[in-house]
Amino acid sequence: MGSRAAPSARARACVRRDTRLDGERHACNKQMPPGRGLANSEIRPLLQFDPHGASQTARAALCSDSGPMRILVTGAAGLLGSEITGLLAARGHSVVAMVRKKLSIERNDRTKLVTAPWTGVAPAGGRIAVLAGDVSQDRLGLGQEDYEALAGGLDLIIHCAAVVGFSLDPEAYRAVNVGGARNMVVLAEHAGATKLLHVSTAYVCGERNGSIGENEVFVGQSFANSYESSKLEAEQLMLEAIGRGVPVAIARPSIVVGAWGDGIIRSFENIYTLIRLFAQGQIRTLITTPDATLDLVPIDHVCEALLDIAEHMELAAGRTFHLVAERPVSVALLATLGGHYLQFEVPRLLSPEAYQPDMVPATERWLLDQIRTSFGSYMCRDPRFETGNLSALSGRRCPPTDTAFLLRLVDHCIQAGFLRGRDAGRPRSSSNSEAALA
Repeated sequence: MGSRAAPSARARACVRRDTRLDGERHACNKQMPPGRGLANSEIRPLLQFDPHGASQTARAALCSDSGPMRILVTGAAGLLGSEITGLLAARGHSVVAMVRKKLSIERNDRTKLVTAPWTGVAPAGGRIAVLAGDVSQDRLGLGQEDYEALAGGLDLIIHCAAVVGFSLDPEAYRAVNVGGARNMVVLAEHAGATKLLHVSTAYVCGERNGSIGENEVFVGQSFANSYESSKLEAEQLMLEAIGRGVPVAIARPSIVVGAWGDGIIRSFENIYTLIRLFAQGQIRTLITTPDATLDLVPIDHVCEALLDIAEHMELAAGRTFHLVAERPVSVALLATLGGHYLQFEVPRLLSPEAYQPDMVPATERWLLDQIRTSFGSYMCRDPRFETGNLSALSGRRCPPTDTAFLLRLVDHCIQAGFLRGRDAGRPRSSSNSEAALA
C-alpha cells in the first residue's frame, strides 16, 4: 500500500530538480483516479509562537532576498485565502484578491481588510484590489481585455479556491477543484511561466495509514470522497505543468482549525460540527479504531508556512509541502474533551466491528449514519505526514497541538456561542477531567 513503483522515463522528465533544497522530488503519474476596516499596515502579523516556528535569524534570512511582488490570490474570501491575503498585504506585497461573490474580505479574527476594486492594474505595494471572477470558467469568467491585463501584471499566483464539503455532487468538485487548477495552470503559462503556489490537502493520501511522503501522489490509494480524489487530480495537473517548465509548488494543509494562541476560527465547519454533535450529546456513540488520529493544524501555522513558500518560490518550486501538525491528535483524546466541561458529554467509543445499529436510539442512529457517511473514514485512519520540505525551506515547525491547545479551541467555541456555555465555561474538577481522559 505504501510502496511506489519506479517512475518511467516520461515521469522522470516531469521532475523539477532543485539541489538547493533537501526535499524529496515529485514524479508525474499519468494514472488518474476516478465597522471601520483597519489599514493593512495596522494589521498585526499572525505569528504568536516564536519557539516553535521559524527562528528569527532564519526568518530574517528568508525575507532579505524577497522584494514586493504582484500576487493573485484566488478564493480570497475563504478561510485560508483571506488570511494569506492580509498577511501578504501587511508584508508590502501588491495583492489582487479574486472572489466569487463576496466583495468584502475578513481575516480569521473578523478584521475587515481595506480593499478597492481592481482597475486593470496591480495595486500599490501593501494594497489589496478585489476582482470578481470564477476559477471554474475559461479566462476565470473575465473578458479578454481584463484577462490579458491580469496575466500581464503578476509575479505569483496563490490558488486557494476550492469546494471543500464532503458530500457534494461529484461534478462540483470536478468543475472547481480540477477545472480551477487547470485554469490556474493556463493563466500561469499565458503569463509567461508565472510562479504558482497551489493549495491542496494532505488527505490526497486517501485512506492510507502510516508514513505519507511529500513526494507521493497516486500510489493506488482509495479515497473516502470525491473531494480527496479531485484534489489529487488537481495535483497531477500541477505536476504536468512542472514538466513543462512552470514553477509550481504544492502546499498540503491537513485539517485546519483555530489559531494556536487563542483558538479563534472565523467559521465552524467540518470537524467543528462533529465536536458539537458529540459534546452536546446529540450523538453519544463514536465509531472509531484504537489507533485512529486526526491531524489538526492551527490556521496561523498554515498561513505563515504559505507565506514562507510564497516569498521563496525560487527554492520551493517543484516541491510539495505538508502543512500539518508535528503530532496528530488521537480520536480517543478528542472524544474525551467533554470531560473537562460540566455541560458536555463524553461519547462511548466502539469499533466498527462491535457496532450494531440497534445499540443506539433511532433518532441518534440517523445522525450517526450521516456522520459516518461524511467523516467515518477519518475516524478509522492513522496517516503520519512527513514534513521535511518546510523544515528545509524555513525551519518552521508547528507548535504543539496538545490537550491545552484543544481546550483553547473548545473555549473559543463557547465564547463565540457555537457550543453552549455554563458560567465561566471550563470548570470541571481536575480529578474528573483526568478520569475522563484516562
